Amino acid sequence: MEKLEFKFPSQALLAAAPPALCGVVGSGNLEILVRSGVDRQICEISVNTSARGFGETWRAVLATFAASQAVGGTSIAINDMGATPAVVSLRLAQALADYRGGAQ
Repeated sequence: MEKLEFKFPSQALLAAAPPALCGVVGSGNLEILVRSGVDRQICEISVNTSARGFGETWRAVLATFAASQAVGGTSIAINDMGATPAVVSLRLAQALADYRGGAQ
């Protein structure tokens, strides 16, 4: 397993909410936990992945997410078992929608 840690500037999410869990760790999939973070202008993301050597790909996908969504003030944990960037983006959007109470 490889552990990656990222911090991205992002617009603040308007309101903190109870933690939201989305996805299931399994062959070719991942799970994402979104919870309240410390800094309202930063999104902290930790990734535990079985696919070693893809740090720059993770950085690109997660930077795009943090730039396109107001996720400042969140802490996101990702457990990955080989998901593609498209699946990562989909699960991030689903987890954020759950965290916001279903609002997109």
